[in-house]
Amino acid sequence: MIELNKENFDAEVLQAEGIVLVDFWSPKCDPCLELLPEVEKMAKANAGRAKFCKLDTMGNKRLAIGQKVLGLPTLVFYKNGEKVHTFDPAAIDAGGIAAVQAKLDELTA
Repeated sequence: MIELNKENFDAEVLQAEGIVLVDFWSPKCDPCLELLPEVEKMAKANAGRAKFCKLDTMGNKRLAIGQKVLGLPTLVFYKNGEKVHTFDPAAIDAGGIAAVQAKLDELTA
């Protein structure tokens, strides 16, 4: 997974072609730390289908706020630089990683 920050976010996400999944997380967020290994497994299982990135919001608060990330963990799909789907904390709790995989399958079909 690509570590994002304010220096590379535009190039890796907003200027990227295809599907990019960004995991907005924080080391102080227990649900984030539980979800991260699942997202990393998903990244390995779907290598070549999408780009997988993570953004530590502790050091990149303005960037997270600019992307309208209001709670953690949040997973956001971008397609050709445009935000196309957001999994907020409630959606992640409700559907888990299986819902995220289903959305990836839909976006790459």
